[in-house]
Parts: sequence; structure tokens; C-alpha cells
Amino acid sequence: MTAPLYARDPAPLDLLRADPGRPILLALGQVLTRDATLGDWADADVLVGGTVIVGVGPGLVSAAEDDGMVVIDCRGCVVMPSGTDSRPRLTPGEPATIAVYRLSDPDCASLKPAVDRPGHLDLLLIDGTLAMWGGVAIPGMTMPEQGVSLRLVEVANDAPQLGLWSDERGFLRQRLLPNGRYVEARGEREDAYCGRFWIDGDRIDYLDDEGFWAFGIFVNDQLHHAGYILEKTL
Repeated sequence: MTAPLYARDPAPLDLLRADPGRPILLALGQVLTRDATLGDWADADVLVGGTVIVGVGPGLVSAAEDDGMVVIDCRGCVVMPSGTDSRPRLTPGEPATIAVYRLSDPDCASLKPAVDRPGHLDLLLIDGTLAMWGGVAIPGMTMPEQGVSLRLVEVANDAPQLGLWSDERGFLRQRLLPNGRYVEARGEREDAYCGRFWIDGDRIDYLDDEGFWAFGIFVNDQLHHAGYILEKTL
């Protein structure tokens, strides 16, 4: 597994290994309950007892010492339900299957997007048991199936899709180059967008130098992209 972008204090994990029955408090995070009655909080706590959520909201941390909670600092993170059913909620009484996502990288991390960059899943609880700590799976835990990554296939220098594509007005003109780069012109802006591209079957994916992603579909001899229908001209 790829090394995490940050490191967590192992002390809370050590406490839980020594005494697995202690309640867990995910403290001071941005809590998204997905429950219209409870709402969300910018700074709140989630208390887990056994396999279920027993409390949600601000101020629970004040009773942490009284109730023997193991406090896990979630500042700078989003705390939200993580489940496979259609409507997982972070509500008292619901299964404590919870994902904690870190909002940002440390200062040393690159601000540019990068292919195969590690995700920001920091902590994962499955039915009240920690399965991931600091972005790394805990040995012996069975992790849930993760989403499929976007398939990025490098394009051969003689691929038939290479060349200049244009809409019928000549307004949008997109040149797919042999080095895996594209240049998109719009009207009089010859370099409106530039970046990398990959082609997998009839799908093309773009990563612009500005950092955004886009895609298109090849249909017969046309390229459908961002509401435009392009045809190859060169």
C-alpha cells in the first residue's frame, strides 16, 4: 500500500488494542449526518459504543474522561456515514460504519493533481471496529470493496484518433497530439485549454493543466465532448 500523506498519533489505537470495549469518540470534526432531522455541524463529536452510534453533536467531548472514552482527534476532517445500503445515516442507533476524510494535505504535499495519488480516507470504522488508521488498513481487518479507479490508457503514437477535431461551426477545435497532449481552441482563443489525455476504447479522458478533468465519447466517426459533436478534419 502507498505510504500515507500524514501520520496519526498511535496512542488512541494502542488504547483500543489494549481494551477493545471502550467507547470511541470521534472528536471535533465536521460532521455530516445525512439525516434531515439532525442536520450537520462544522465542529462536533460522534460517540460510538460497541457496534452502534450512541451520540452525535457538539459538546460530547466534555464527558470523555467521565465515561472512559478513547478520544480520536478529527479536526480538519469530515466525519460521515460509510455504508453500502441506499441511505446510510450517521444517527444514534445506526450501525457505527463511519468514514473520516482529511480535508487537505500537509503543507509539504503538492497542490497539483497527480495520477494514482493516495486518497484522503483517514479513518474507517466498520460496525464500531477500526479498520483503517491514518490512511492505512489495520492488519487482520477485512476492508470493504473500494470504488473502481478511472482507467487511464496511454495512447499509441499511431492511434487513429490523433489529429484535429472540430465542430461544424469551427468554433471548438481540439488537437490530439502523439505525445499524449491536447490543445483545445475556442473561437479566437487558440490555447483555451491544454493538458493530457488518455483513450480507453471509445472513451477519452482529459486532465487539463488548470487541474480539472473532462471526458468525451467516440461515436462512429464523431467525438462527443462537453455538449459538442466534433468530426476529424486532419
